[in-house]
Amino acid sequence: MAIVYGSTLNTPVLWINNYLQEKLGENVGIGIPFFPSMPANIDDLTERWVVVSPNERYGYAGVMATWDRMFRRRPKAFPHIKTEQTIYYFYATEENATELMVQTQEQVYRLMDREDETAEEINRWARQKTSAGGIPINNLDSVPAEFFFHSFKIYQLEEVRDIIDFGTARTYGGNKIIIEFNYHQMSARTLERVSDSTQIQIPDGPLKNTP
Repeated sequence: MAIVYGSTLNTPVLWINNYLQEKLGENVGIGIPFFPSMPANIDDLTERWVVVSPNERYGYAGVMATWDRMFRRRPKAFPHIKTEQTIYYFYATEENATELMVQTQEQVYRLMDREDETAEEINRWARQKTSAGGIPINNLDSVPAEFFFHSFKIYQLEEVRDIIDFGTARTYGGNKIIIEFNYHQMSARTLERVSDSTQIQIPDGPLKNTP
């Protein structure tokens, strides 16, 4: 599988979603598919396996997620430190999935609401993924970690009942969580794994001295 640099399919959300899938699989023991929009047929999910790595996959257990990327107005003139929010709708599509929904919500909260500690953990995880060949974007290509996260925090905007009332899918429960994060991105880079504390080496660009 070829590593593609500078792909527009390589986004911060790609890495966040894969991180959440892997950690939820490890800690809750279920595969949660992430969709950018609602799938046409929820029933098809019962036949899916969620692959989190070449050697790890988890069966669909009644909890799914959709997401939408939201760009925030930049408060300062410096254009290279960016702030985004990603809104996640977590749905329980099977009657016995309520307990899994509670576990999923709690795991997302514990993983993603630790400011710079969450960022450090995801950066370290992303470097390990890059050393192992990157994240696949199709059957032929994969992408490396081209983002350095600074901090994360989460919000919950609506009550669960509101999500169920206005949801377009048949659901037994739901939750809406917003993840806000800060990061920077460069187009030219050399990724080098030196040790467990590997740094991203930047040969040129406006933030060439940023680790």
